[in-house]
Amino acid sequence: MAERQAAVEILRVGYGQPDAMRLIAEVQAEYVVRYGGPDDTPLDHAMFEPPAGSFYVGYVAGEAVATGAWRRCEVEAFGSTETAEIKRMYVVPRWRGAGLARRMLAHLEASAAAAGARALVLETGLRQPEAITLYESSGYTPVPGFGYYRDAPLSRCFGKRV
Repeated sequence: MAERQAAVEILRVGYGQPDAMRLIAEVQAEYVVRYGGPDDTPLDHAMFEPPAGSFYVGYVAGEAVATGAWRRCEVEAFGSTETAEIKRMYVVPRWRGAGLARRMLAHLEASAAAAGARALVLETGLRQPEAITLYESSGYTPVPGFGYYRDAPLSRCFGKRV
């Protein structure tokens, strides 16, 4: 699949939108397989409504196949507290390797920067090596732990100036 490139349309949607909810359930099921439980980070749908944040779904030929979101946060990174946290990055398994995660990440970076973020932060885990590879190859570097999983041994936090 790595050589396949897909035309993707990325649309901002409400967190409760049906395609978003289906994909969130899929990523949560994947966390259960990889970590033994879902992501329990407390989230409020309002965190992903402008100007506090935005939630996006990526569509290929009308099919919802990817998600990504950002929300404003107060984590200090690279000397700024004008930060946003990347959340809910996910691509359905059959579309992995088609560049969708990289394009979603670039879209999140651009939209968060346009909304005033000077830096982005994110949390991922050691059992998601493909995510770590994506973030590192996109210019993200390790930052001190933050948030709900700050002290979890499998958690890794990254950041990037935008």
